[in-house]
Amino acid sequence: MLNPAEFVEAYGKIGAEKTRNSLGALFLGGVLAGFYIAMGALAASIGAHALDNLSLARLVSGMLFPCGLALVILTGGELFTGNCLIVISVLERKAAAAKMIRNLIIVYIGNFIGAFLLALAAAYGGVFTHGTLANYAVLTAVNKCSLPFGRAVVLGILCNILVCAGVMCSLCAKTVPGRILGAFVPVSLFVIGGFEHCVANMYYIPIGLFAGAEEVTWRAFLLGNLVPVTLGNLLGGMGFGGLIWLCHRTEDA
Repeated sequence: MLNPAEFVEAYGKIGAEKTRNSLGALFLGGVLAGFYIAMGALAASIGAHALDNLSLARLVSGMLFPCGLALVILTGGELFTGNCLIVISVLERKAAAAKMIRNLIIVYIGNFIGAFLLALAAAYGGVFTHGTLANYAVLTAVNKCSLPFGRAVVLGILCNILVCAGVMCSLCAKTVPGRILGAFVPVSLFVIGGFEHCVANMYYIPIGLFAGAEEVTWRAFLLGNLVPVTLGNLLGGMGFGGLIWLCHRTEDA
C-alpha cells in the first residue's frame, strides 16, 4: 500500500485530473455515485428496520452501508464528500480552487439526482410497502429533519472526516480486497456513530417523504438538513484533506 506521503503525492495528480473532467463525465459519475450510496442506505435500512436494540441496529447498518462507497471507488464514481479531498491538489498547486468548486457543484447535483432516483424507484417499486419498513423510513426522515442546525453541522463534520479517511485508505491499497476494506472500516464507524452524510440524506429523507412522513416538508429537508449537513461535510472533508497535506507534504510543496 501507499504510505501517507505517497498518497498525498498521488492524490495531488488524481484530484487535478478530476478537476479537468468534462461536465458530462462529472455529472454522470455523480449520478452513479449517488445511486450507489443510496443503495447502501437502502440495504442498511432493510437490515436494521426490525431491530429494537439500538446498538445492534447501528452495527448492522454499519456492516451494510459501506458497500455503497466500495462500489463508488471500484466503478470510478464521483462522490461529493470524497471529492473534498481535491483540496490536496489545490494545496499541491496542481489544481485551481475554482476548478475544485466547479467539480464539487457538478458532482453534488449528480449525486442528488442519483440518490433521489433510487428513492423514487424504491417507492414506486413497492420496496417500502411493508408497514414496519415504511415506519422506519418515516422515523429516519423525521429525526434527521429535527436536528438543530449546529448539531447537523457538527455531525456532518464528523461524518466526512471518516468518509475521506475511507477514500484515502482505499486509494492507498493496491488490491481490490484492500480497497474494499479501506473504504469499509472508517465508513462503518461513521454509520455506527450516527453521523450525517449529505448524499445519504438525499435518499433517506425523500424515501421517508414518499413513505408518508407528514411531519417533514421539502423545505425542512433542503434547508433544515441538507444545507447544514453539506456545510459540515465540506468543513470535515477539506479539514481532513488539509491536515493530511500538512502532516505528509514534501518539503518543497
